[in-house]
Amino acid sequence: MPEARLDVGVVGVGRAGSVLGAALARAGHRVVAAHAVSRAAVERAEQMLPGVPLLPVADVFARADLVLLTVPDDALLDLVAVAAEQEWVRPGQFVVHTSGRYGITELTPLAAEGALPLALHPVMTLTGRPQDVERLVGCPFGVTAPEELQAAAAALVMEMGGEPMTVREERRSLYHAALAHSANHMITLVAEAMDLLGLAGVEQPDRMLGPLLSAALDNALAHGDRALTGPVSRGDAGTVAAHLAELGAVSPAAAAAYRALARRTADRAIAAGTLDPIVAERLLGVLAET
Repeated sequence: MPEARLDVGVVGVGRAGSVLGAALARAGHRVVAAHAVSRAAVERAEQMLPGVPLLPVADVFARADLVLLTVPDDALLDLVAVAAEQEWVRPGQFVVHTSGRYGITELTPLAAEGALPLALHPVMTLTGRPQDVERLVGCPFGVTAPEELQAAAAALVMEMGGEPMTVREERRSLYHAALAHSANHMITLVAEAMDLLGLAGVEQPDRMLGPLLSAALDNALAHGDRALTGPVSRGDAGTVAAHLAELGAVSPAAAAAYRALARRTADRAIAAGTLDPIVAERLLGVLAET
């Protein structure tokens, strides 16, 4: 576990990098350098990391005890390769990335030079604004680290206000897929539902959906598949067929999404024992129609 305050460098002052850098500064570490490319990143650095010099990447590595790599996933591997080739790291230097997809294998070229690799992924939607620092309080972090660095990784997360949760290296991509499948697709689903309610003449679809979705989320987190309600859970094939017909008339794409999700919902309900397979036969027939 780090015993002293660290000099921190941030490579990539995006939404995550700016917030995590500010959180580390609030915990008492010193953000001594950052690298920003776009005008938006420069402005974000001025707001979130005031007074921190913006330098070339090599200089950020040179100044920092802990380098925070908060670049897009597609850029991370190239950055690591260049850092290894140019020998930017030194033994005992923490190199931390925040990608949900990757673990520490991707930092192997730097670990070979003596760097201490950590993958710390905040499970939170960040906007790069000051209030996001408070959103890290109690926020889970998906942590992947060598066994000997587990305590250091946990300490850094807790200093930022987060809750460390270990993710095995070989399951990192599955972990990230699960998060994207839930949060990203939920936004699509909710936004589409609001559009459809608007077509149905509802003037404030957000107010109509809010209580329903909040209760559904709470129940799903507490009870899993057994929280399911609605026509699929009852095997109500006639209602589902009517839904598909109505959706198909206004949005074939929405109808296709409804059909796919309803089929997955029926399969899970049958497996959970909340939907009788015999009752479900006609429903599954409706869902199988093209």
